[in-house]
Amino acid sequence: MTEKVEKTALIGVVTVSDRASQGLYRDESGPAIIAYLERILTSPFATVHRVIPDGFDSVRDTLIELADKEGCDLILTTGGTGPSPRDLTPEATLAAAPRELPGFGELMRAESLKQVPTAILSRQIAAHRGACLVINLPGKPASIELCLNAVFPAVPYCLDLIGAARLETDTALVKTFRPKS
Repeated sequence: MTEKVEKTALIGVVTVSDRASQGLYRDESGPAIIAYLERILTSPFATVHRVIPDGFDSVRDTLIELADKEGCDLILTTGGTGPSPRDLTPEATLAAAPRELPGFGELMRAESLKQVPTAILSRQIAAHRGACLVINLPGKPASIELCLNAVFPAVPYCLDLIGAARLETDTALVKTFRPKS
């Protein structure tokens, strides 16, 4: 009898910010995502963290590299989702991961609107590139946690469906949903 060995999930964390990539201020959003994952995940995982400038090419190329070369199962981006001209994370995400999952963005905006009326300006999306799910998150650590708490119950099952590594959560913190077999 052979035991199935679970693959350690690889999670990319991408901070999209001109100023943070230039060292003009400390990235707090990327570390907030990593701290969240360390708190809620019970399955083994590793992270690859990048801090990159805003812009279409930088985001698209980083997402493709993390999905195709690094082999990430999940990529969480932070920043670049507002209406300013350099906020191109959603467009670049769709160029790299063309299968959009619109429910993620809809739910994140709905939850954020309970906190702040300017959440309607947010353009977060989720999409996948093969077996890699990409989720765009806002740039503020408190908003990141709010959005992750909203969507993470569906993330592990989505990863199952697209053929990515299996993730398990501490159900006292995030109760995930998987249909009964």
